[in-house]
Amino acid sequence: MIDKRIKGKGILTKLLENSVRILLIKECEKIDNLKIDITSSSTQIIKGQIQKINIIAENIYFKDLTFDEFELEANHLQINLKLLNKKIYFKNNPIFKFKISLSQNSLRKILSSKSWNWIGNIISKEILDQEKLEDIKIRNDQLLMKTSKDSITLNREKLIRIKTEQGKVFLENKIFNKVIKIPIEDKIYIKDVIIENNLINIFANSSISF
Repeated sequence: MIDKRIKGKGILTKLLENSVRILLIKECEKIDNLKIDITSSSTQIIKGQIQKINIIAENIYFKDLTFDEFELEANHLQINLKLLNKKIYFKNNPIFKFKISLSQNSLRKILSSKSWNWIGNIISKEILDQEKLEDIKIRNDQLLMKTSKDSITLNREKLIRIKTEQGKVFLENKIFNKVIKIPIEDKIYIKDVIIENNLINIFANSSISF
């Protein structure tokens, strides 16, 4: 069914999908198994209208952020497609629904990177009362952290709870009764965070501009 639908797409739809593909490959240092599906007629595309767009990808590396899986969906987009340079501009302010999945290894890479290790250290200081985050694990669908102080790593792992409130993500240490809000851009609204099959799945809405 999918193959027939793709074969039946018009030239402009295929061209638009290819433009989005080029853009994502250019923006990401790594992206695998990228699939783009645009639902729109040639007439609508000429008018700068897209009914629906779906994007699925795996193993994404973008600005020191590592994602295992990524899914995106948006409806009723108004665009300005520049065919010569294959760039896309949004005329409206569309809201994209997306899901990001992070494994234990992805979290480790993010929180140990030069760009984001400060977040790990803030978490360690604010809710674990330690200087540095040394390790993070997902085991039995639970988030566990190991910290250090005065260059001495503490062997005991601390259980950390993830919760969402009013579009923001919070980490909670129930033993110390401490909570910290994870810094996230205001335009991103976090709907839910679920740990399942040892993956942290983040469901969110956001406006996106290219």
